[in-house]
Amino acid sequence: MLLALGERAAGWSHGYDLCRSLDLKSGTVYPILIRLAERGMVETTWEQQAAQGRPARHLYRLSPAGAEFAAGLRATRNAASGKARSTVVAAPRPVAGTAGT
Repeated sequence: MLLALGERAAGWSHGYDLCRSLDLKSGTVYPILIRLAERGMVETTWEQQAAQGRPARHLYRLSPAGAEFAAGLRATRNAASGKARSTVVAAPRPVAGTAGT
């Protein structure tokens, strides 16, 4: 969730957009957003100008602390994926004439 919000830089996101981009149900996304907001990782506000006939929606974005944490997660993930690529070992090739022995 933090990485998804981090991809939007300092921009605000609707919960519905996060549900779609992460392919998660609202019953999963909104409780996570609430917990992240309670922990100071996410800022929330109400949409200022809702479309006519539609109620205002909550908007979410990373707080400075959340952005810092997400950057650390991204760095850790990138380092781990780099290690995984560098440690891939090819399967040994059979020695000629020994196949099936």
